[in-house]
Amino acid sequence: MESSARKEDTLLTPRELYERLGRFVIGQDAARRAVAIAAHNHLKRVQARSLRRHSLIQKSNILMVGPTGSGKTHIARNLADILRVPFTTVDATEYTEAGYYGKDVEVMVSDLLFKANHSLEDTERGIIFIDEVDKIARRSQGARNGAGSRDIGGEGVQQSLLKMLEGRELFVPMNVTQAWNKGDFVQVDTRDILFICAGTFSDLHEGLEEGTRAMGFGSDEAARRASRRVTTRQLVDFGMLAEFLGRLPVMVQLERLAEPELLRVLTEPPDALTREFKELLALDDVALEFPETGLREVVRYAEHRGLGARGLRSIMEHVLADILFEAPERKHRRVSVDADYVRERLRGLDASWLDA
Repeated sequence: MESSARKEDTLLTPRELYERLGRFVIGQDAARRAVAIAAHNHLKRVQARSLRRHSLIQKSNILMVGPTGSGKTHIARNLADILRVPFTTVDATEYTEAGYYGKDVEVMVSDLLFKANHSLEDTERGIIFIDEVDKIARRSQGARNGAGSRDIGGEGVQQSLLKMLEGRELFVPMNVTQAWNKGDFVQVDTRDILFICAGTFSDLHEGLEEGTRAMGFGSDEAARRASRRVTTRQLVDFGMLAEFLGRLPVMVQLERLAEPELLRVLTEPPDALTREFKELLALDDVALEFPETGLREVVRYAEHRGLGARGLRSIMEHVLADILFEAPERKHRRVSVDADYVRERLRGLDASWLDA
């Protein structure tokens, strides 16, 4: 099958990648900067290998650590769109060690092959986003020498991923729905596939939030953020293999989005929720307005429930449920979703947030 890969030699600079990500990703400046650098270095490595040059540049696989709703998946998906490469997102908890019932890790490459319309060239330069990697941490913390119960869904999966992350040729099933059958296989080289792993590491993150209190001189925001940085040692103690972390040299830590940033998420990006719902209701000839007061109530509820940016859609769907239901019957109307309207709709979900 003909590849859709780009043939030009020019590479996007880290600043260009950073700025393009900024159109869709609100806040997370440090994370966007780190991802832009890693992606640029990855592109240079791929280019050097395509020219058959010997290169010392190692893979720049990425590990993202941050609370839910902070934009980990969003950054990875938009990076793939900017680079115009195939992208797939998988859940690490679905995989087991080879030989046990469950998905083998090669299936995630098969899924990327499917997303690339079975173009082998496009697949070998795509991006695989592995979510929930904190859920495959070593479960038996007391058996660090391999003794004790066999952990086929945790440490075993990490070990199975080592060679894939580093880069090797794998035989993956052509049909992702028949992964366990002895069907047709194709050989895929993972050396130029960018792997982005992500996890909340919630226990570790909350411990840092509660356990660090900067006081006195130097207790500004930068100092407080620096004191909450996750280290490799802490991840190893959490249950991640040192060899696994070694295949993820770029560690990116995302911060919890505050209310001003969540408000920008609702309004600024080209794919913002307010733009989407306005377009949706405009098809029914209903003009939808979002005063800032109403949006602030939505954001305040998301912050109160700790939902982050990911929870904004479910909140908006609940708030606009009546409008969406009645829209075909209310043509040529103008509807304003103000603060009172939002409070009334959210009161049934959780009345306590009004007093928060």
